[in-house]
Amino acid sequence: MSVERSISAYTRARSVIAGGVNSSVRAFKAVGGNPVFMKSGAGAIIRDLDDNEYIDYVLSWGPLLLGHAHPAVVKAVQHAAARGSSFGAPTEAESELAELIVSMVPSVERVRFTSSGTEATMSAIRLARGYTHREKIVKFAGCYHGSSDTFLISAGSSALTLGIPNSPGVTQGTARDTLVVPFNDAAAVAHAFERHPEEIAAVIVEPYAGNMGLVLPAPRFLHTLRDLCNEYGAVLIFDEVMTGFRVARGGVQERDGVLPDLTTLGKVIGGGLPVGAFGGRGEIMDRLTPDGTIFHAGTLSGNPLAMAAGIATLKAIRDDATLYERLSVLTALLIDGLHEVFEKHGVAHVGTHAGSMFTAFFTPDPVVDLTTAMKADTAFYGRFFHAMLDRGVYLAPSQFEAGFISTAHTVRDIRTTLDAADAALAEIVSSS
Repeated sequence: MSVERSISAYTRARSVIAGGVNSSVRAFKAVGGNPVFMKSGAGAIIRDLDDNEYIDYVLSWGPLLLGHAHPAVVKAVQHAAARGSSFGAPTEAESELAELIVSMVPSVERVRFTSSGTEATMSAIRLARGYTHREKIVKFAGCYHGSSDTFLISAGSSALTLGIPNSPGVTQGTARDTLVVPFNDAAAVAHAFERHPEEIAAVIVEPYAGNMGLVLPAPRFLHTLRDLCNEYGAVLIFDEVMTGFRVARGGVQERDGVLPDLTTLGKVIGGGLPVGAFGGRGEIMDRLTPDGTIFHAGTLSGNPLAMAAGIATLKAIRDDATLYERLSVLTALLIDGLHEVFEKHGVAHVGTHAGSMFTAFFTPDPVVDLTTAMKADTAFYGRFFHAMLDRGVYLAPSQFEAGFISTAHTVRDIRTTLDAADAALAEIVSSS
């Protein structure tokens, strides 16, 4: 498979774009080799500059629930663009998308839009701090909430520690206000509250962690977080930027029956355009300016193109009674099929899936948090990634990212993928 044009494009990009990419994971550093540059997509298929086609399981990192260039989304964006791409003034489209979100997400009474998931989580944390008049937050190692300084904090050597910056440019002062605990460790969260009973403003969590690979919560873990926040007067924030409208119409909170105080959203609600949102209880949301005193603003927040794409996407979800059932069946078919292929070739693995999200970890041990996820064989994943790429299957270029299914994927796509995996592993194992 030739990728000469991608190699040339990467050389060009590196001369004018820092690192040659505008989001670090795209550079293929986790799997080796040069990134593949894409030029088009339709349904479940993407095409690179050399006209190689791939079955896509990245789907722009989750937003494309309906697949690439879905006709209803394309039409909606075209019509919106013809009317004007941005006004810096309110439009009715903002209210229409907000109404759809409020009608579908159980805990959300009011919502505010942003231009990215990072802005949404950053704003939700500010709101929680302003509402509670407290400064500290609890986050979980391995959960990713965007690239604002508050979240670029890693855990220390103990189960509970004041965080330490994991990126230059993040100050020690910022890190001191972030407590990092292991995912799925309810006792560590309880200990954090015991040590800082009057200081913790919020607990923020990916209810289904998708940024260390897909790691699911232990039974009652989310319920315990809800109980602890109730007991200590902290705000519970579900970061459903990835899981919102991905695993169910109402996200994880609908599936698991745990209602947070605030929810952050993104990805699917923009149908592939830049978007984010945060919402929740009216009592808290009403503290935002202009009615309240907690500041929030954004020049392109609620821009008409993203709103149009989001409305078209959420209406398609709303009107398709069997959408999530079909997605779950396809995802289970893929992960169960991969299990059989891996078993056939004697490859140690753990597969996880929920709704239309999945991950195959190359480790024999259960994956319950960042520490156990990091035991996965990343070198083997890199070889598997490239062997699959050569056979026309585009997986995430990192072991520690979730994969996604869209409504455009078919049983035939799954079978083609499983055949590719069989051939890829046969090649890898024979050359070992």
